[in-house]
Amino acid sequence: MRVETPRPSATQPAGIDNRIVVDGTPLTWRDLPELSLPGPAAVLAHSVRYALAAARHHAVHGTELLLGTASRVDAAMRDELGAAGFTVTEVGAGTTDETAPARPRPAEPGRLWLLTSGSTGRPKRVGHTLESLTTVRGQQPARTWLCPYAAGTYAWWQVVTLSLTQPGQQLVVVEPAQLDDWPALAAEHGVDAASGTPTFWRRALHRDPAGLARVPLRQLTLGGEPVDQAILDRLREVFPAARISWIYASSEVGAAIVVHDGKAGFPAEWLDRAAPGRPTIGVRDGELVITSPYHGAGLDGPVHTGDRAQLVGDRVLITGRLDSDEINVGGSKASAGVVRDVLTAHPRVAWARVAGRRAPLLGNMVVAEVVPTPDAGSAATPSDPRPEPDEAELVRWCAGRLPEYAVPRRIRVLTEIPVKETLKSDV
Repeated sequence: MRVETPRPSATQPAGIDNRIVVDGTPLTWRDLPELSLPGPAAVLAHSVRYALAAARHHAVHGTELLLGTASRVDAAMRDELGAAGFTVTEVGAGTTDETAPARPRPAEPGRLWLLTSGSTGRPKRVGHTLESLTTVRGQQPARTWLCPYAAGTYAWWQVVTLSLTQPGQQLVVVEPAQLDDWPALAAEHGVDAASGTPTFWRRALHRDPAGLARVPLRQLTLGGEPVDQAILDRLREVFPAARISWIYASSEVGAAIVVHDGKAGFPAEWLDRAAPGRPTIGVRDGELVITSPYHGAGLDGPVHTGDRAQLVGDRVLITGRLDSDEINVGGSKASAGVVRDVLTAHPRVAWARVAGRRAPLLGNMVVAEVVPTPDAGSAATPSDPRPEPDEAELVRWCAGRLPEYAVPRRIRVLTEIPVKETLKSDV
């Protein structure tokens, strides 16, 4: 791969002059290095600058592209990409390492490939185009967006395509090393819109709530994990005037559900409602099923998402993955997502993770890990009457809100909220 001097092009995207901040330095899409990529190209970026350059290269030239971070692609996946005809190129670490495909093939112009998060096993390739990834098309108010996602993920492309295709959509990109301190970066550069997973937002509230409150956010978006009422309410307390949205999206079906009313779940009246150009949402045997115009290649028609959905009153709640949400306790089925939501509803719990553990007689028992809120001290004092919740208190809290078999039998208290490169906490 060669890095060349940028040159004019009649096919530059509409957002080419939008400001983007990379490594704390303001520039524009036009200022990024020009890449020369042999297609099909699998670009494994070590830096945000070169990931953005690859995205712009595709927008201009339509080269068949799979974009990811070097840390997310192991040796076996690199071999798979080579066998699938990709030239695998690592860039941005001071040197360029290019591996020719084991089985060369002609490029498919305009094709973009995404790697799934791998939550159901090894990451899979899902085919898209810039058109299918660009789901925001109408004119938007001017915004400065924060992009904390790993390069090449569906959520990353959603923010990047917005800035590439819409004038007035500025971009501040967070490098992995900046993730813990992103509120300071966002405040410095005037970020007023930010998208992240619930874990991303919980970490910010836990680590630096005062710093988060100084960011002038007018739009907050959550997605990538189940969104519960507790995180929506806590963000509303910090940003009472902002629009808070949550989105259900995936590499397979695209952005399929968008909710702006501040409530967890979506209205039950949306089920099986067909409208031209919009996804059709259904629940079949407790599984979310979506037919979407934004689907990946070969995934037209109903797609079984693998996510559990349940009707609660007039809302449909998405609680987690089918293959990990259900815990069989002595023949009774406990939902890990429901238990998690009960724990995070506790006023002194910032984050929770719930799982099943093998147990004699019962087969499994429910166990949990929690991170207390920042104002929960290890012991009550006259100046801080809110002690850190102990295991016995949390068990009592759950016992008053859950059936007996779903109450956690072991609860471990952590000091930090764990997070993966995908900004999820299922580690």
